[in-house]
Amino acid sequence: MKKALLLLVFVAISANAQYWQQKTDYKMDIDMDVKTYQYLGKQKITYKNNSPETLTKVYFHLYNNAFQPGSAMDVKIQNMVDPDRRVVTNVGTKEAPINQSRIAMLKPEEEGYLKIKKLSQKGTELTYSVQGTILEVELAKAIKPGKKTSFEVEFEGQVPKQIRRSGRESKEGVTLSMTQWYPKLAAYDDEGWHANPYLGAEFYADWGDYEVNITIDKDYTIGGTGYLQNPQEIGHGYENSDKKLKQEVIDGKLTWKFKAPNVHDFSWAADNDYEHLKHQVPNGPEVHFLYKNSLSEERKTSWGKLPKIMDKLFGFYNSQVGVYPYKQYTVVQGGDGGMEYAMCTLITGDRNYESLVGVVAHELAHTWFQFLLASNETKHAWMDEGSTTYISTLIESQILENDEASFGRVYNSYLNLATSGKEQPMTTHGDAFDYGFGYGISSYSKGSLFVFQLGYVIGKEALQKTLKDYFKAYSFKHPKPEDFIRVAEKASGIELDWYLNYWTRTTKTIDYEVIAPITNKITISRKGKMPMPIELKITYTDNSEELIYIPLDIMRGQKKLTDATVLNDWAWAKPTYGFEAKKDFKKIEIDPNQQMMDVDRTNNVWVKK
Repeated sequence: MKKALLLLVFVAISANAQYWQQKTDYKMDIDMDVKTYQYLGKQKITYKNNSPETLTKVYFHLYNNAFQPGSAMDVKIQNMVDPDRRVVTNVGTKEAPINQSRIAMLKPEEEGYLKIKKLSQKGTELTYSVQGTILEVELAKAIKPGKKTSFEVEFEGQVPKQIRRSGRESKEGVTLSMTQWYPKLAAYDDEGWHANPYLGAEFYADWGDYEVNITIDKDYTIGGTGYLQNPQEIGHGYENSDKKLKQEVIDGKLTWKFKAPNVHDFSWAADNDYEHLKHQVPNGPEVHFLYKNSLSEERKTSWGKLPKIMDKLFGFYNSQVGVYPYKQYTVVQGGDGGMEYAMCTLITGDRNYESLVGVVAHELAHTWFQFLLASNETKHAWMDEGSTTYISTLIESQILENDEASFGRVYNSYLNLATSGKEQPMTTHGDAFDYGFGYGISSYSKGSLFVFQLGYVIGKEALQKTLKDYFKAYSFKHPKPEDFIRVAEKASGIELDWYLNYWTRTTKTIDYEVIAPITNKITISRKGKMPMPIELKITYTDNSEELIYIPLDIMRGQKKLTDATVLNDWAWAKPTYGFEAKKDFKKIEIDPNQQMMDVDRTNNVWVKK
């Protein structure tokens, strides 16, 4: 009896330890009024509980509700020292500027909202409550492990004036940027529910299949997530030229029918002045480009160059990370800058060529590091933004033929934060950073340097293997920082928990110094609190050079180097490391290739006088 009980306990523990994720399928019918910016929606949601726990309630995000005076997002903006310039307006004078929250200035007809008209579970009406952007729902019947349920939702929405990401009548005149626009089930994982109020950070959601029918004024063109199912009924450049167009116009409207398999979001933009281009990437997806016809000829020429750029981008990301699995991707002018979504991106389009290439390269890269490797970007924004910045920086420098210290600029950005006294650990929740610039630099710059510098620690080949193995193991999943670092450990044979801990969970910095030698003994001092393996170049008086490699003991291994003399491990707790040089020397340089993010490189070199 005891043996049987112990076996059951072991099986239960093992089941809980296995990876699982929920599945949320949406069927939606939307009727949009482009004059009032209001829309009616019906949802049929099928929810599969793959967790080992019984669920008695669920949560929905109602993102539009953030764009109301007095909302949590509004209050946060009003109390930030350095709010995003897009969410404030200057209501003071040039001499005494005052940043006013744009949300606080919205009139009732300009606000955003999502109102639940009806909510049921398999026909049984449910009890629910709304607090800001979160809808809490008591279930009529609990969802047991491995079981499915369905929800029927009727709702009414109003598109807010464009302030942040989604909205109407953007600065560039795009009518509708529809992102995070529908009642969306919150993610549930081994950490529980992620029902965080929307304060401006990014997103996290479960995977699912989407079927979305959007009825809108016949003169409007839509671009976004998913495959259009009725191109011959719609036209607008989507139909095949060899087939007759059969538009079904009812009350001046057309219904666009989309399907998007295995995604965790559905976004779209619509305008009555879109130019529509299509391009087939060799051995890749069909890419759609939608941009305002009212752009200047110079700007439209830049958009016309994007198809060939997409060939290079898809080729690079496919080879460096993994193969894009969908048959389509769409680049749409809309939103308030550049933002990644499922199978598409919304970007501001009134840009010069270099800026356009840069934003497209970055947002497309998000497809790999957010919409396929779907980390929780509200908690770990650096996993997404950092990896994306790393890989897009590599290809941008190739395309634009401008690799002059591309990561040098990123390093300088990090250095500004690291020496500001205002840095917070990268593990800080996206909405909890004290400074907007701190969030940005930590997520983008320091995040990308996490990957770049990892190449210094484990070697370039091991890093390339890490990225490919990571994609293979965790695409269509929700990886965490520990998952990435374990892949890197297996790819390199080096223990890296210390690296993850120091770089992401602390604000400790790297600073190594060459101590002026008195004899032929060379001494290196660790002034910073973060330990690292050391590469050291010695230039001897006879002008010969030698590369010295000093592994770190807590690595329990070393990277592969064919042209270096490997010394004994540096015991990380010791502040100094010394060794005897082979002969007289005239110069010593720490990290000659500047791949280590040392915050004071002025003390990295000693030259004999």
